[in-house]
Amino acid sequence: MGMNETPSGERIHIGFFGRRNAGKSSLVNAVTGQDLAVVSDVRGTTTDPVTKAMELLPMGPVVIIDTPGFDDEGSLGELRIRKTRQVLNRTDVAVLVADSTEELKPCDKELLELFRKKEIPYLIAWNKCDLLDENAEKKLLRTDSDGSIPTAGICVSALQKTGIQELKECIAHLGQEDSGKKALVRDLIKPLDRIILVIPIDKAAPKGRLILPQQQVIRDILDGGGAAVCVRDHELAQNLQAFQEPPAMVITDSQVFAQVSKVVSEEIPLTSFSILMARYKGLLEEAVQGVTAIDQLKDGDTVLISEGCTHHRQCDDIGTVKLPRLLRSYTGKELNIETSSGMGFPEDLSPYAMVIHCGGCMLNEREVRFRMKCAQDQGVPITNYGIAIAHMRGILKRSTQMLPQVRKILEKQ
Repeated sequence: MGMNETPSGERIHIGFFGRRNAGKSSLVNAVTGQDLAVVSDVRGTTTDPVTKAMELLPMGPVVIIDTPGFDDEGSLGELRIRKTRQVLNRTDVAVLVADSTEELKPCDKELLELFRKKEIPYLIAWNKCDLLDENAEKKLLRTDSDGSIPTAGICVSALQKTGIQELKECIAHLGQEDSGKKALVRDLIKPLDRIILVIPIDKAAPKGRLILPQQQVIRDILDGGGAAVCVRDHELAQNLQAFQEPPAMVITDSQVFAQVSKVVSEEIPLTSFSILMARYKGLLEEAVQGVTAIDQLKDGDTVLISEGCTHHRQCDDIGTVKLPRLLRSYTGKELNIETSSGMGFPEDLSPYAMVIHCGGCMLNEREVRFRMKCAQDQGVPITNYGIAIAHMRGILKRSTQMLPQVRKILEKQ
């Protein structure tokens, strides 16, 4: 990802769903103004979800997802439907593409129920309206005979490009968010505060760039009127001495929590990028509650370490090397470690004693919350990298002292 690109996790995810040959891919192409999806008269042309990050007016940065038909058949069809269900977990706005020349089918109604169950804002795009007369169009905008399924939506024609602008405006209305309500760190600082960011440059650090959470924290500090001072871990002490006034806060990479906590005095608030990301993505309270499961691990237990991205694993990778090593050292137990990455989060968490998740910078909040709920529903404790490391280093209370919602949880533990 380039420095000037909006991260996928910060984009509104818009999913297009429906039956085969309802015109999903054609409508996606009409909405985006691009040949994003392959279209044909053959049913089931779209065999896997097609994802495209782009700018879409009047919304701004979005991710468009075209999905396979929800009425696909056969063993491959079942796999495609499963993929479509997985897309729902990260969808912020759902568009049900229905064929206006036919009534809603059972699979259409099933999708509508899934949207409701998952609390996804949605609308129905009645495609192929160029084939209808005016009276037939009006008849579409009604409620189903039993009153249970609202069929009101918007009439469009992917072929004639009619109703497309209205559709985009409806999507934008459903997806609009209060852009100022979410903050990584700016709500914890004051204008002109100096914040020191501790960024190790080791074998696992990407060459020539900062990782995404570091980029995002720097930007959020600037948005809050603060000054971000970036230092390497082994130069932190000298930098602290170089300033007459102590910094308002120190934010560190979780991997060097132990070293940094020894250098930074107790009077200076200290936290990590990963802890801030847990708060930003809605996982913080659950992660703090779940971290105590580390102390209950037994010989033979299996721990899932999950990452939201699919970066190339380095020789000293945190998820596959450093964190497993720390877990075994801290617990003194013979643990089985399994890993997942990207969208490969397992649906069945029953084999695991706990889940330790990354900060989730490449995932949108809805996907992170889905994973958290999966763990909750199955009774599997879940935490994240930064909170787990802070707990094992004995500094969790200190590293969350500026977060009142966490203080209350820790007081009860």
